[in-house]
Amino acid sequence: MPAEEPNRLDLLKTLGDNTRYAIYLELARSPVPLSTAAISDSLALHVNTVRPHLERMREVGLLDVAVDHTGGPGRPQHRYSLAVDAPSLGLEPPASPMLARMLLGTAARSGASPADAAAAGYAQGADEAAAARPGGSCTEALVGLLSRLGFDPARVDDVDGSTTVGFTHCPFRELAEANPDLVCALHRGLVTGFVDGLGGAEVAGFATLVDRHPCRVTLVEPA
Repeated sequence: MPAEEPNRLDLLKTLGDNTRYAIYLELARSPVPLSTAAISDSLALHVNTVRPHLERMREVGLLDVAVDHTGGPGRPQHRYSLAVDAPSLGLEPPASPMLARMLLGTAARSGASPADAAAAGYAQGADEAAAARPGGSCTEALVGLLSRLGFDPARVDDVDGSTTVGFTHCPFRELAEANPDLVCALHRGLVTGFVDGLGGAEVAGFATLVDRHPCRVTLVEPA
């Protein structure tokens, strides 16, 4: 059982381990509880490496664990999330996963289309471009935006003069897998609105979960 009043020093020591800190951020970014296997896949670690770290984090009061009996035959899965009463250490990304789930559900029930989602994302992207500090290229600014949002972008300059920016981590992965048409369209609109707002490049292609991996955007400089 987790301690009733977690000791702050114990929490800091626990998160002083790089692997546990990575797990903590992965769970903080996720809108839903994650299984050991899902965490392992996301961080490219073996489940036997992840499991004791999860147990240690649960022991000091950082995590809650629920047993999922709906996964079919075999042993039930344990799913982990940040403990509701875990003290905020100022480490969580500024995300609102519950609000995101509710808004996505509302949009889906109201019949919102991918075009509607792309338009909403485009407007936000244009706002982000207007607030961006001048300096550097459009591609560099986009990489910076995607980094702040938690996409861990990887840039590759292609031989044809285009640039591909891959999204090595999707902070909206669970939502995107549940409704790729809306969530991926929202992301595409955000990127396109940002690029159009800054100028200096054009979105030539955008691959999402619908297209399968890897999710990426291709940019070209206008002639």
